[in-house]
Amino acid sequence: MIQIETVTLGPLETNAYLLSDPAAKRAVVIDPGMNPKALLRRIADLEVEAILLTHAHFDHIGGVDEVRRLKGCPVYLHDAEADWLTDAKKNGSARWPELGGPIATEPAEYALDEGQTLTLLGQTIRVFHTPGHSPGSVSFLMGEHLFSGDVLFRLGVGRTDLYGGSENALLDSIQDKLFALDDEVKVYPGHGPRTTIGYERDNNPYV
Repeated sequence: MIQIETVTLGPLETNAYLLSDPAAKRAVVIDPGMNPKALLRRIADLEVEAILLTHAHFDHIGGVDEVRRLKGCPVYLHDAEADWLTDAKKNGSARWPELGGPIATEPAEYALDEGQTLTLLGQTIRVFHTPGHSPGSVSFLMGEHLFSGDVLFRLGVGRTDLYGGSENALLDSIQDKLFALDDEVKVYPGHGPRTTIGYERDNNPYV
């Protein structure tokens, strides 16, 4: 049985997600954000199979290298943002120095792409390329659990005024890919509370 925990990190209260198999003491981390001490404590006794990044904005990658060094695990990121991990201007950390200064990490080990499937924790995780908030944004679907990054929020959507953003692409991603999923699919966004696809399809004022 896979457990899903939310660990909210950093000045922008970014949701990192810990997917774990307690019996096997194995885990996957999605979006290890800034100031990751709470997350590091939680994974101390777990073997981390992978770090999955929904995108490479600074508030979602601030803890990447600390988790990677501690656990020796690979990082997965869409190729459209392959150089963002090493570029503080592209990942946005240079724009808001008051939030912690420039952030740069080592490059990702593996590239993600539309339609890809990953097998982690004995589960199949489907990759949807959902650009708009950023060109390499992806969403991860594991069973009926969707990790949407900053694409879709409860009664909101991701901002599109940052480097590489596109409002049209964002709305297309949500309408054509995410809203094609079943109503019951639970949405775990990059910020804020959980929601469901059905609730957002019926109530989200931005889509």
